[in-house]
Amino acid sequence: MCDKDQSLPVISNCSSGEADTAALASRRRRLWELSHTCHCPLVGVGLPLGYLRKLVGKMTGGRVLADDYEVHVGAVTECGARNRLSEALQKELERRYAPVILRFRGAKTTQQVAQQWRTAVANGDVAGAFWAGLTHPRCDAELEEQMCRDLHMIQHQAGACVRADMGKFTALQEENARLAQELARLQQRSQAMLTEKTGELERQEALLLRARAESIGKDSLIDGLRLDLAQLQAAVPALESRTRLVERLAQMDEREKELRQQIAELKQAQPRPGAAVPPPATKLEVPTGGKLKMPIRLVDQSVLCVGGRSGNVATYRALIERVGAQFAHHDGGLEDNANLLDSSLAAADLVICQTGCISHSAYWRVKDYCKRTGKRCVFIDNPSISSLARGLQEVSGEMEAAPLAALQP
Repeated sequence: MCDKDQSLPVISNCSSGEADTAALASRRRRLWELSHTCHCPLVGVGLPLGYLRKLVGKMTGGRVLADDYEVHVGAVTECGARNRLSEALQKELERRYAPVILRFRGAKTTQQVAQQWRTAVANGDVAGAFWAGLTHPRCDAELEEQMCRDLHMIQHQAGACVRADMGKFTALQEENARLAQELARLQQRSQAMLTEKTGELERQEALLLRARAESIGKDSLIDGLRLDLAQLQAAVPALESRTRLVERLAQMDEREKELRQQIAELKQAQPRPGAAVPPPATKLEVPTGGKLKMPIRLVDQSVLCVGGRSGNVATYRALIERVGAQFAHHDGGLEDNANLLDSSLAAADLVICQTGCISHSAYWRVKDYCKRTGKRCVFIDNPSISSLARGLQEVSGEMEAAPLAALQP
């Protein structure tokens, strides 16, 4: 409160008769109708200092050069009478605290006004309640004095709270400065790490681009080699046939080596001069492991082997020719011409069909031909040498059994 107002008595500016008349009236009091003791806390609490300086400058028509205290004292002095400034302050207070005034309007007695004031003090919202309570028609001098006392103590408490808050604010400012320094260090560290990671990422991207370029180059090289291979294959149309001929030549070379070895063995087995000559053998014993156990009479017979592995053809030939038969082979339509199969079947005395390594078409053609013509045919599931040997044993047994059956009555 202002110093010049402390010497004033805390009484209403109206006489007792006028106060009673005002208490019974329904019109709210104006700012200049209140006592001088109410003007200081009302202006200090009810209006912000910035707005007050702006309003005073507007009323004076220029910039206010006085300090805040002089502006406050001048405004409080002008509130004692009705003038442009007091009317402007009255209008601003009515506009600013219109909701609180509406709430106080429900109070019909002085006690109700006092109760609403105490409620506002408990809630900490005293600025609007102070204005609404002072200007209420049922506010008497006693309630006006009590409201001024309560507001005076609230201002003291507010000052103490402000001083405590200033201490906390100073501590918070110091902590904020410390945290700002720490944040700056962390930001510098983060920036350094970000720069390092960015450089590493750029290096990895460069390596990735280089690897992609090398991969594209290898793909291009592969495509070029494939194109060159296609051109070479197109330039040599009979390349596949030549490849098969080379394989056949290798098989014939292997067969020749086996025959030379057999001739050498036969020369060593020839009897010496003067030694007893064993009787000539008409049967050939073929042991197991690619050779037959029982004698087979296939001399001067033509044996056609259809199918089988191409790598075993030379062994097939050796096994058939050792029993005195003539060997012929057809791969079952895989590489040889399928049209040659009929002529090979017609020229053969015995057909051995390797069912595990033959086309479906060749299998049915062999089976149908042998069934129609009655030609002997042996079907072998496994294209191994031992399976071929067992098939020949079966054929030999059937050939020996046929003459005996013819001699029975």
